[in-house]
Amino acid sequence: MKLKSFSEMNCSLAQALEVVGERWTLLILRDAFFGIRRFEEFQRRLGIARNILSARLARLVEEGILERHSVSPGGKWAEYRLTEKGRSLQPALLALVQWGDRWYPNEDGLRVDFYDRRSGESIAPIRPHNQQGEPLEPKDIRARPGPGGPKKLVAEAE
Repeated sequence: MKLKSFSEMNCSLAQALEVVGERWTLLILRDAFFGIRRFEEFQRRLGIARNILSARLARLVEEGILERHSVSPGGKWAEYRLTEKGRSLQPALLALVQWGDRWYPNEDGLRVDFYDRRSGESIAPIRPHNQQGEPLEPKDIRARPGPGGPKKLVAEAE
C-alpha cells in the first residue's frame, strides 16, 4: 500500500517524517549510531529484506543523512557513515528511546544505558528547555506561526 506523501505539507514534522518516518529507517539509523556501517551487517542485525534495506539506505544517502564510502576496488563493498545532518538526529532518537523505556519498559531494566563517554554517567532525560536553560513541561509550551508558516496553526475557539 502506497502511503500519502507529506512532501507538499508546510510542516516541519511532516517534512522530517517524509525522510525518517518509516520504521525501518529509524532502526537503520539506530544501528548506524551503534557503529554498524556495512550493508550485510545492517541486514543481519535487522532481518530486513535486502531490497527494502537497499532502498532505505539509498534514500538516506540521497537525503545527505548517510554517506556511502567505497572500501574495495570497483565499489563492490561500501560503508555507510552518518553525516553531520545524520548525527544531528541523535537527540530525536534518544528522546524516542527514553519515551519507549518509560512507557514500554523491560521488566529487567533499561535495554540500553546511554552514557557520557567522558564521565561514565548516564545521560539525563532529553527535555525541552527555555532560553535560560530551565526545563519546560508540555503545559508550558505553546506554538505560534513562524515567518515561513501558516497564518494560523489551529482553528481559534469561538
